[in-house]
Amino acid sequence: MTDKTISFVSARKHYVVPIYDIMYIFMKKQDAYIHMSDGRVFKTRTTFSDFQKELGEEFIRIHRGCLVSAMAIHSVNDLITLSNGDSLEYSAQHREEIMEKFHQKQRIIVDALADNDNPTDNEEYHRHYKCFDSIPIAFADIEMVFNEKRQAVDWVFRYGNEALAQIENCPLESIIGSSFSSIFPNMDTKWLKSYERTVLYGETLELIDYSPEVDKYLRIFCFPTFKGHCGCMLFDIAQTKITSEKDMAETAVMMYLRKMLE
Repeated sequence: MTDKTISFVSARKHYVVPIYDIMYIFMKKQDAYIHMSDGRVFKTRTTFSDFQKELGEEFIRIHRGCLVSAMAIHSVNDLITLSNGDSLEYSAQHREEIMEKFHQKQRIIVDALADNDNPTDNEEYHRHYKCFDSIPIAFADIEMVFNEKRQAVDWVFRYGNEALAQIENCPLESIIGSSFSSIFPNMDTKWLKSYERTVLYGETLELIDYSPEVDKYLRIFCFPTFKGHCGCMLFDIAQTKITSEKDMAETAVMMYLRKMLE
């Protein structure tokens, strides 16, 4: 992952941001709208050619006024789908270049995952994570499955504890070593996109969403573990109680959001 940064002025403040935190840039006349991976959007005055020159080969021009990070692209079909779930239209004349750079990016990262010293079987994974066996928090280590185009299409459970089996409503022996889609044919790809970001780019993410697979609202923390894997801690929101310090927690969240917007 590159350490390259860009600097710009937005709302009279000067910012320096890593380019790997930028999802895409959309131009409207002389204004550039910089969409970040954390959801922030910065508006700055510049030209498309200046941004294209500064960002270099790691960004792809998908139409006359839009540059997209090759790392942010999850799939290319009728629309370009980004790893954060956003979808963008693209010009047909740029499709070949987009596909070439996207697949090149995927090949480099995914092929590098093969060079690892990961445990060789489920028993070794269990020995590694044995301390999680008895905790009352659902935990799993999952191995991402990629197709021939190096796109994430599924994952396999390499470790899970009994708390995971309770959330998934499935015996633990049926989970370990099985792919998610084989257990839940109604698999929602929204989980796949987030886990892929963690596996490929080392991001730690928090997901809060409805799971149609188990008919529950879940809060999930996912983080990198072994190469090609990510760890997941899952919480059933309906079973999570709010403490008496709720006001303090909400204050902390608001402070954090204000800091992000500075």
